[in-house]
This record gives sequence, structure tokens and C-alpha cells, in this order.
Amino acid sequence: MNRQLTWKLAVVVATVLVSAYCLKQYGINLGLDLKGGTSFLLQMDTSKIDQTGRANALRQATEIIRKRVDKFGVAEPVIQPVGGDRILVQMPGLDEAKRLEARRTIERTAYLEFRLVHERNEELVAQMATDPRFVPPVGYQRLVHKETREGRSREQIYFVKVRPELTGKHVERAYVQYDEVGRPYVALSFDPEGAKIFARVTGANVGRQLAIILDGELYSAPVIQEAITGGRASITGRFTLSEAQQLANVLENPLEAPVQIVEERGVDPSLGRDSIRSGVQAAIIGATLVLVFMAVYYLWGGLIADFAVALNLLIILGVLSMFGFTLTLPGLAGIVLTVGMAVDASVLIYERIREELAANKTLRGAIAAGYSRAFLVIFDSNFTTILTALILFWLGSGPVKGFGTTLTIGLLANLFAAVFATRLIFDLLVEKGWLKKFSMLHVLRATKINFLGIWPVAFILSWALIGAGLWSFTQRGGWRVGQGAVYGIDFAGGDTVVLRFADKVPATQIRQSLEAAGITDALIQYQRELSGESEVLSLKLPEHTAEKVEAQLQKDFPKAGFHVIGKEQVGAVIGKELLQQAGGAVVLAMVMIMIYIAFRFGEFSYGLGALIALVHDVLMCVGWFCLTGRTFSLPVVAAVLTIIGYSVNDTIIVFDRVRENRKLRAGRWNYFDLINSSINQTLPRTILTAGTTFLTALSLYVFGGRVINDFAFMFTVGILTGTYSSIYIASPVVLWFHRRESNRKPEPARA
Repeated sequence: MNRQLTWKLAVVVATVLVSAYCLKQYGINLGLDLKGGTSFLLQMDTSKIDQTGRANALRQATEIIRKRVDKFGVAEPVIQPVGGDRILVQMPGLDEAKRLEARRTIERTAYLEFRLVHERNEELVAQMATDPRFVPPVGYQRLVHKETREGRSREQIYFVKVRPELTGKHVERAYVQYDEVGRPYVALSFDPEGAKIFARVTGANVGRQLAIILDGELYSAPVIQEAITGGRASITGRFTLSEAQQLANVLENPLEAPVQIVEERGVDPSLGRDSIRSGVQAAIIGATLVLVFMAVYYLWGGLIADFAVALNLLIILGVLSMFGFTLTLPGLAGIVLTVGMAVDASVLIYERIREELAANKTLRGAIAAGYSRAFLVIFDSNFTTILTALILFWLGSGPVKGFGTTLTIGLLANLFAAVFATRLIFDLLVEKGWLKKFSMLHVLRATKINFLGIWPVAFILSWALIGAGLWSFTQRGGWRVGQGAVYGIDFAGGDTVVLRFADKVPATQIRQSLEAAGITDALIQYQRELSGESEVLSLKLPEHTAEKVEAQLQKDFPKAGFHVIGKEQVGAVIGKELLQQAGGAVVLAMVMIMIYIAFRFGEFSYGLGALIALVHDVLMCVGWFCLTGRTFSLPVVAAVLTIIGYSVNDTIIVFDRVRENRKLRAGRWNYFDLINSSINQTLPRTILTAGTTFLTALSLYVFGGRVINDFAFMFTVGILTGTYSSIYIASPVVLWFHRRESNRKPEPARA
């Protein structure tokens, strides 16, 4: 074996061993939707808020708690208002230390004040010590700064103004820095208005002490040395790094009203154990069908492709374990997309090798040329999807960020497994003489279909269907976010019902009972006290269905002894801010894809074609979703993101072949024939890759159960639409840009 193959083999073996070790050593952190976790019920103090301002205060507190929990590093928590003054926070499984840290982070009000210390503070302290009738000066109050040095507790008394000079509402950023000896402290930067106030206060009080007070506790009282005009300040103290990070987090997200945890429970997975079980079974069935198909169609090459898929999955899980990422349903959606693109890469390479063998190249030469020609298009399709994933991770939160994280890891792993590792295997087999020929089935032959002959009709019909879907979206109140019939409880909120019981009924049977009553959008979750002594059933339901569900359960399960102990309205899990973040991330991702493709293919029309196809696919899927009477939920958000990642893939394949043929046939074909022939040449690959991914999606749809049925439906439609749009949406846009050539009489399509 030559030296190059030796080091490549060492890299692959090391990757396998490290990934397997991390997976075994650290395991996978599963999200709240897959494993369950801890539930906190917060009570907001509304005593100082008038009746009209309570709704706004609750909404503001919900968003602030969400930001705190996101910075705490918890993936995709459930955070929603309950009733008029409470907030439900559910987080994935936490150990005892993390749970206590989460409590402190959530409950802290973080009311920050900067108050001037009296000019004669030391004199007043001395006077207080000798005069039992001492009264603080008017407008000042006594605060004590406590600190521990060398094991000794020390108290310093300060008389500070009652009225603050500046409050935390002007803090724009709070972050951890280190002093000259490496001790952490919290650095602050103010918004423009706060910077002006701070500069004025410090400039007018040089030589005076300025007390920094958080939630009524005096942290420090540094002397103002000079006017501070940069809009920056710092809070020092004997912080550990964890304490400094928590403090910075809450200072960036201060609460207007205090909250207190009034109830704490352990909870079952939010998707329900029955749904997870059926979803896993469906995914296994789908993956098995794909792996078997690859092995049958490509024979030994198919087995190598299956190895690439397995290696891809191992690397994904290993990296998730290594860095402590949390795997959730949107993350699983990212893995499904990654597996589809892994198979796609192998099909691209093998079909290229087939073409090179047909041109009478040697086996070694055909493999080298096949990988070389396929690499650019594999890189482009993976890079555009990685670009999308990175933007979703950067701008998104919750399910959007979870999807972006897993997809980025998976696609980088795909480039390694499907290109680097499989090429190594083929080179080893050829060098050892174990692979004499590359045998594979050839069911799909070259075609000569005039696809573009009907593009105007197809184009018009597509947008007419989209128009019908948008009409349905409008009729069901879709433009009023969270209020129409098109939104499920994740978006619109609903009723929560808590029931006690004598005999526990499996979640599967409860779901069947609810579906019989016409309630398909329900979250079924068993919850228990942390002591483990008692357990309750919590149901989140569409609005005004609580009584109906109670009657249905008592009728279907008389021996269970269900009786309601709590009933309230709950707000949305996905608020407007989260939805706007997701929408902004998606729009930016689409624009960046357009720019990249235009740059890579050297022509704006290609980027515009890809963008219009992406918009078409998303709108078509949303339209069909609405027309079939379904409701939007968190899993559906994951499906839409998956479609964006998948859709551009086939478009790039077609465009790459157009680019190649344009160089080979320069001046001999007009654009009509050029695009038509390119579509025909890539059609076998399109059918194979779309077909294998469709098998996975169809398996999820048929066997996955009710909870992930909407996700599977959206993904299935997205695969079909993405394949269709590369032919009848993206390609006609490029053709339209070359309309003068397309007006010529079309020649017969060549394959």
C-alpha cells in the first residue's frame, strides 16, 4: 500500500475510533421533546402593575425568560404564558447542579441601579456607630457591602441615594471579561441614551463613589476617577466564571416584575413516548429500504455507499456527544436530510463513473474521473445547504437553531464520508486487485423527453396551485399569526388540563381516544413530583375543548378514575418574535444561496432561478398543507427548513450539467436544447436520489404516527416539489434570460 493511501486510511480509522469513543463516553443529550426533563411553573408578582399592563408584562417576561434559557445553553425549551400571571418553563433533563443553576438564572429579577454614595460617607458611618438616634440624610439609605477575604467575612457600610442615576434598562450588552490577574468580572455597555447619562453623571461627580446595586444588593462602590464617555462600566466582585456568566445573562435580560418558582416537576417527552417509538420505527424502516435499494442497484458500490451513510451517522452522533449538543426532533430532521444528501452524493459519483466506463476508460481512470467530475457539484450542493444551516444557527433560536446545528455537522461529515472515505475504499480495492470491474444495474436509461416544451403550462399551473394554497391560508386566518384555524397549539396556545388518576393509561390509548373525539392536535405528557411520590396527566389542547376531552376520557377509561385538578389557558410556544427570527433567517439564507449560485455559475440567471424555485417549493408545500386542513406546529417548522435544504440540491445538479454542456457544445446548441438535454442526462440520478429520499419520507408518513405525520407530509410533498421545480421553475427562468435563443425553432432534444 502506498504512503498516500496509508495516511488516508489512518485518518478514517481515527475518525471512527474518536466518534465511537465520544458516543460511548458521553452519550447523546436528548431534548425535551424526545426524553423529557424538568418543568418549572413561575408566578409573576403583579402587585405593582395595573390591570391593563399585566398582559404586556407577562409577554415581556416570557420573552426575557426565553432569552435567559437560550443563553443558559438549553436546546429548545418549552416556554409559554399560563393564565394571566404565570409562565411555564420546561427544559431537557438536567442534573441536580444544573437544575439549581437554572432556578437561580430564571428567578433573578436583575434590576440594576447606579446610585451615588454620600460625599461624607465615612463621617456618616462613624456618626452612626456612636449615635443610637442616628438617622440617614434625607434622600439616602443605608446599604451593606459584604465580602469574604482570606476566609474572613467583612462588611462595609455605604449611604447611597434612594433615587438611581441610571438603571439597567439602558444596558445594551453584558459580557464576561478578566482583570489583570485573571479574575472574571462583568463588563457593561450602554445604549446611546444610557451612555450620555453615564458620561454626565461621572463627569459631574469626579472623586465621588458610585454604588452598583443589583436586586437591592450592593456589589461594589468604585471611586469615579474621571468622566466616562465610552458608555462602558463594569461590575467586579469575587465571582466564579459560572457566576459571572449567569450575572451577564440576566443583566442583558432584566425583568420588570419579579418571578418566583411555585411548582417544579419532572415531565415525560413532549412528543409522547408512543410517538417517539413509532417515529423511530418508521425511520428505521425507511433507512433500511434505502440501504437495501443501494446494495441491490449498485451491488458492491451500494455496500460502500451504505458504509458512507453509517460513517456519516457515527460522526454526527460523535460530534453531538463530544460538544454536548442536544438532539431534538428538528435535529433529527436535519439528520434525515443529511442521509438523503449522503445517498445523493454516492449516486452522483456512481452515475458519473458509469458514464466514464461507457467512454471506454479503465476502471482506475473511470473512478478517478467520476469522483473528480462529481466533486464540484457535491461541494456546491452541500455548501449552499451548510450556508443555510449556519444562517439559521446564527439568527434563529429554539427549533431553528437545533436544526441548523445538526445539519451543519451532518453535511461536513457527509463531505468526509461520501467523498473522502469511499474514494479511499475504491482505491484500496483496485490497488489490491480485489475490484476488477464496477458492476451495477442499469434500469434507468437515457431519455429524450421534451421537458421544456410544456414549461409555460407547467409554470402557470404551479403558481395557480400556489395561489389556491395561499387563498386557503388566508381563509383560515393564516396572516394573523397565532390566531387562525391554520395554527396549532404551538402557535396559538390553547387549554391545559391536569388530571389525577387511579390507574395509568398508556399515552397511545389516550391519543386514540382524543382522535376519536376529533382532537388531533394534542400534547400528552405525564408529569411527576421530583420526589417521585405522585404523578399527574397534563394535556395541552386546542381552545375550548377541555370539557369535551374530560368527558371523553371518563367515558373511554372509567377504571382509570380521571378527574380534573387544574384547568387553564396557555399561550403560544412559538411567539411572534421567534417566528420573525426564523422568517428573517430563512429569507437571508435564500438570498445568500442566490448570490452564491450566481457567482459559482457565472451568471445571475442561475442564482435567480434557484431563488424562485426555493420560494416556489416553500409556498407550494405550505399551500398543500393548508388545503389538506392541517395545522402548523413545531415539527412543521422543522419540515419547512428541511425542504429549503433539500430543494436547492437537485437544481444545482441540473445547472451543473448545463454548465458542462455549455462548454462542450458551445455555439452548437441553443439554450432550449442545452437545458433540455441536461435535464434528460441527469434524470436517472434525479429519479434515484429523489426516490430513495422519498422512501424515507413515505415511511415516516405511513408508519410514524400522528404526531410526526404533519412533518412527514410536508417533507414528502417537498421532495416531489423540489424535483419538479428544478425542471419546470428554475430551468425556465434561465431559459427566459436567454429568450432570444429560445424563440428559435427547437431542435430535437439530445441526451
